[in-house]
Amino acid sequence: MSYLQLTYEQRYLIYKLLKMGLTQTKIAQQTGVHRSTISRELKRNTGKRGYRFKQAHRMAQQRLNKTQPRITLYDWALIDKHLEMDFSPEQTSHWVLDQQGIQVSPEWIYQHIWEDKRQGGKLYEHLRRKKKYRKRSQKCDNRGKIPNQKSIDERPEIVDARVRVGDWEADTIIGKNMKGAIVTLVDRKSRFMRMDLVKQRTKEEVEEKIIDLLMGYPVHTITFDNGKEFAGHEKIGQVLGADIFFAHTYASWERGTNENTNGLIRQYIPKNTDFRKLTNADTCHVENRLNLRPRKCLDFSQPMVILKNHCCT
Repeated sequence: MSYLQLTYEQRYLIYKLLKMGLTQTKIAQQTGVHRSTISRELKRNTGKRGYRFKQAHRMAQQRLNKTQPRITLYDWALIDKHLEMDFSPEQTSHWVLDQQGIQVSPEWIYQHIWEDKRQGGKLYEHLRRKKKYRKRSQKCDNRGKIPNQKSIDERPEIVDARVRVGDWEADTIIGKNMKGAIVTLVDRKSRFMRMDLVKQRTKEEVEEKIIDLLMGYPVHTITFDNGKEFAGHEKIGQVLGADIFFAHTYASWERGTNENTNGLIRQYIPKNTDFRKLTNADTCHVENRLNLRPRKCLDFSQPMVILKNHCCT
């Protein structure tokens, strides 16, 4: 049995969620791994001063380096091919193990990428930008109250279980100098996503765009944050036949699937991008790239395939 290593970023997230008092089950859901992985991580990598993500990652790598097998130049060429297809090091690690029986850790692939960069290579250009954690303001929300909101506390438990396609999370990404926005929608079970541009982040434009993006897809529920651009939620729910819910203020982890997907989008559309220079073809390209990318949380299946299989049954 092979064991896929947690990444540095996942260990950082585990550390933060532990500080917040979340249970191991909740932490597993947020990090996209099985709860037994969290339990094993805490047992093996907790020091005398508790769980610290830097120390945990160092301890794990020390154990890994003692058993890491040798791979050939042919193997590295195959790994490079998948990195150039925008697979992450972790996705590449699993893919070559599953398809070719090549055992190489994500950390080793990262080291290979940085060595390639030092020698003038371009593999690093295929790495996605890591999303930074930022502190939320503790001041009161001054964006106004959206009428007739239904709290996420009222959302059916089946949504949390991720057992059906059609439970979506929604958000907007803002362009440079607050000009333009991208509406993003992600299905919680399949991780299939939809995205497109709006010229202005107004209630009317966002409302119309969400309806357009989800029309024809299974839609049971949609979970929003408290942005005023989602004030048209009642019409959205009526047209799509969906129940609409709102996460708590400053609780981005309640829409963790969407937050993570927005981070993946930043690989292709970095911060400070002028959205006025983007086209619908640009967002379509990113959407297709991510929907065809295998995901660890899906046992490395592709979101597009899961959605199609659901719609064909």
